[in-house]
Amino acid sequence: MAGRMSSSPLDNPVWAALTGPHAHLAEQKGQVLRYPADVAPFVALPDQPDEHVWRDIADLAGPGGTAVIAGATGPAPAGWTVLGETPGVQLEGTGLTVAPDAEAVRLTEADVPQMLDLVARTQPGPFLPRTISLGTYLGIRRDGALIAMAGERFHPPGWTEISAVCTDPAFRGQGLAARLIRAVAAGIRERGELPFLHAAASNVGAIRLYEHLGFTLNRTLVFLAVQVPEADKR
Repeated sequence: MAGRMSSSPLDNPVWAALTGPHAHLAEQKGQVLRYPADVAPFVALPDQPDEHVWRDIADLAGPGGTAVIAGATGPAPAGWTVLGETPGVQLEGTGLTVAPDAEAVRLTEADVPQMLDLVARTQPGPFLPRTISLGTYLGIRRDGALIAMAGERFHPPGWTEISAVCTDPAFRGQGLAARLIRAVAAGIRERGELPFLHAAASNVGAIRLYEHLGFTLNRTLVFLAVQVPEADKR
């Protein structure tokens, strides 16, 4: 797949993942890559896209289809619907203290219905029926119910993103999210890789937790969610 790589995989992490460890999942039209629609909503653009980039996004998503661009640098064309434009932060965890957790269990496809239910109630970000295929997801159960989870999403070379960090509201304040972040990060470190994550810039509480655990700000970026026109005029 063509396209110049950034100086750091974290500069364009979705592209770095889909041209690297997640290449087996990549779908491509022209210069644009994406995850399968039931895995993740993200598309990846090369560092220097040409004037046809929006046509390629439209070809991938199809009329009325949606896409999320992490690190968008320009507006969508006229006629496209902007579904969301979220300022975000990217934090890297080179200073994170990691630790396995005896209560954390690896989640499997059989757990996806409970995972989707927990995500629907807590809204940590996109999690779809096959998102679990992106990496390891760990969860904590009480009385058989999944009450907290965290896992791996983007996988640029040398790095793995921690994502879908969420806790049932009835069990917050017990440090479960912090424990799961450290546990997921322990698995990442065992592979010789480093953890990173993204958060909405407005999610001050989560960012404070991440910084307390040892994450530091790497960069700011914008997550742009768009919908292709039904009658694509490109």
